[in-house]
Amino acid sequence: MSAPELIRIVSRDSPMALAQVERVRAELAARYPSLRTDVVPVRTTGDTWLGDLSQVEGKGAFTKEVDAALLAGDADLAVHCVKDIPADRPLPAGTTFAAFLERDDIRDALVHPDGLTLDELPPGARIGTSSVRRAAQLAAVRPELRCVPFRGNANRRLAKLAAGEADALLLAVSGLRRIGRTDVISDTLGTETMCPPIGAGVLALQCREDDTETIDAVAPLNHPDTYREITAERMFLHVLQGHCNSPIAGYARAHRNGELSLRACVFTPDGKTVLNAHEWAGPLDPATLGTSVAVTLLRQGARELIDGIAH
Repeated sequence: MSAPELIRIVSRDSPMALAQVERVRAELAARYPSLRTDVVPVRTTGDTWLGDLSQVEGKGAFTKEVDAALLAGDADLAVHCVKDIPADRPLPAGTTFAAFLERDDIRDALVHPDGLTLDELPPGARIGTSSVRRAAQLAAVRPELRCVPFRGNANRRLAKLAAGEADALLLAVSGLRRIGRTDVISDTLGTETMCPPIGAGVLALQCREDDTETIDAVAPLNHPDTYREITAERMFLHVLQGHCNSPIAGYARAHRNGELSLRACVFTPDGKTVLNAHEWAGPLDPATLGTSVAVTLLRQGARELIDGIAH
């Protein structure tokens, strides 16, 4: 397959985001040795605003400037973490997903300077996180711990931990792996303890709809099983219409026999109410599976739970 001579890749300018771009560049270089790639880093609202995300468009704060550069023609390809892309509204008009890269680890990690596990943390320990998903689940399993707001990229959060602003951190295993800091992980939490966010561990490649040359060039990087998983997860979140203060978690899994399953949860912020659903696709396509799981949770009262949370 032919490829353009140059692909300009836009991304957030954080160390982790740029490491993610390097993965894309490497995969493109392996497929097209003569292809040149340039990086177009941008600073997003989500990177500069360290307060409550609900005050700055929620998760869209991490994608708006990247999308704008793509639509303006300043770049040909955008690299996003799927978990940062809002699913309650369509992609910006004129853009499309061209590929989802193979999924990384979806689990969360505890970072403690002395290597303690979650079970070993003493009552009252301060856990640095601004994730309502993590805070709700932490409250469900260790209500005697205390969450303190921590925003910023992973390196900045690690620096805050070292400065004593918290006793431990919760971060994504995949993110720590991308910046080469898995050495700080003291405990890897299973999905039964800490259900991941929708889109965890997946990078999405986004193009302009009319740029068929770039779309065709990056399409071979798409991982079919990951595509099915993300299609189910994002449809689930779209039907549920959660907001950025909604503790919602879930993940789909493509199994070796070809089956697809989706497990999802909705929590109250204090972790005292947990709605669960886990379904197998059977003859259902991924989007229908996502819809079915969302409807199951809505029948359990998810709409009232979500709408009752201030945002």
